[in-house]
Amino acid sequence: MDAEASGASPSIPFHNITDQPLSLITPLQQSLQRCQRLGFGNVHPGEFPLATKPSIVLHVLTSCDMDPEDLAHLEATCKFFRQPANFLPDFELSISELAALDMCQKRAVFKPMTIEDREMFKQRCGGSWKLVLRYLLAGETCCRREKSQAIAGPGHSIAVTASGAVYTFGANSSGQLGHGNQEEEWRPRIIKSLEGIRIIQAAAGSGCTMLISDAGRVYALGKDSFGEAEFGAQGSKVISKPQLVESLKGIYVVQAAIGNFFTAVLSREGKVYTFSWGNDAKLGHQTEPNDVEPHLLRGALENTLVVQIAAGYCYLLALACEPSGMSVYSVGCGLGGKLGHGSRTDERYPRLIEQFQALNLQPMVVAAGAWHAAVVGRDGRVCTWGWGRYGCLGHGNEDCESVPKVVEALSKVKAVYVATGDYTTFVLSEEGDVYSFGCGESASLGHARNIDGQEGLVLPITISKKKKIELTKTNKAT
Repeated sequence: MDAEASGASPSIPFHNITDQPLSLITPLQQSLQRCQRLGFGNVHPGEFPLATKPSIVLHVLTSCDMDPEDLAHLEATCKFFRQPANFLPDFELSISELAALDMCQKRAVFKPMTIEDREMFKQRCGGSWKLVLRYLLAGETCCRREKSQAIAGPGHSIAVTASGAVYTFGANSSGQLGHGNQEEEWRPRIIKSLEGIRIIQAAAGSGCTMLISDAGRVYALGKDSFGEAEFGAQGSKVISKPQLVESLKGIYVVQAAIGNFFTAVLSREGKVYTFSWGNDAKLGHQTEPNDVEPHLLRGALENTLVVQIAAGYCYLLALACEPSGMSVYSVGCGLGGKLGHGSRTDERYPRLIEQFQALNLQPMVVAAGAWHAAVVGRDGRVCTWGWGRYGCLGHGNEDCESVPKVVEALSKVKAVYVATGDYTTFVLSEEGDVYSFGCGESASLGHARNIDGQEGLVLPITISKKKKIELTKTNKAT
């Protein structure tokens, strides 16, 4: 950046000044002055010397929330960004590495880590703070971690604010709303017993709720929290207020996923643990239905960083962050082709879904419905697979798809998020529009009128006059 561009007063170009040795200035001093004037490198005379103000550069990189890939590009194109910056906490780190570390330290899940834990975490991510930042950002993108979020369960819903407050409403027969009773709530009501605890993620299951705090603690309420019996035999005991899950105290948890007959949690370090429903090693380990101890998911994901998990009917999806890019693994029941491997057979250990490589698609968000699954790619494409009943795959029919298939009807839409229900799918676009497809029973798709005899719901949305298996665009997302 030259002097004029920086807002300073125009000055005489350096190259018009002739170097004339003075008797009072030694040759060494002249050489030093020349290096300072030329910016410590082979730059054009008159340019602003970045090397003289590295703290300013670091501040700009950090405050602009530079993407890890952009930081890597800076290192690749300019020596200044890859040489040691001589700053605390590590004098050997480059400016781009320091910027990545500073941005990591802004994250709630990173702040509590000790220096030793951080170093171990960095090595697990690949030995670079840019890779650590990449992993943390990927988790925030797919899980809306540290942002406001809404979760719709089978009979109740949860809203988490950006500040960490939790509101619940809906069915409450098992105390899953967390208000100390079993009365239904028709309006969102804050869980007062969580005052002082910041919640960053939540999961809703059939009659149960799980909440994750910014300290990595897990709170469960309702019945059958871990498949069958986290609290009492076969869900016989009702937990109507958030209760700390003791068996997870030694694991810093960042996400939970509740599937049918089992529960899975994701640790800060990218490891997946499961509870219950492990008979016959269905999830890579042997357990009893009422087992309440977490078991590490064995196989291909043991040494792979997982950024998101999604659970459906007896199966689990895991979005992994690997050196080659993002990928998806699946494990469990394969009925309906919902594991995405081209067959309907079960998988006892996590297996890579290879179809995304053939589609040249980098998965960024995964969603697991009861019998179907969906993914949003970095380029905004949406893929679905599994049982296509009611058209929940969005392909214009009710056929099953045993491998991920791009939803062509959304080819002109850049998606950023996807959510799935039993037989419904919702896609959020970059512009804030919401598209829904699948079963329209009880107005579950947000249509403003009856569709094929289904009950309607009046909402300010654009209506599709086609069949329920066609895409329907709803109003802007808030």
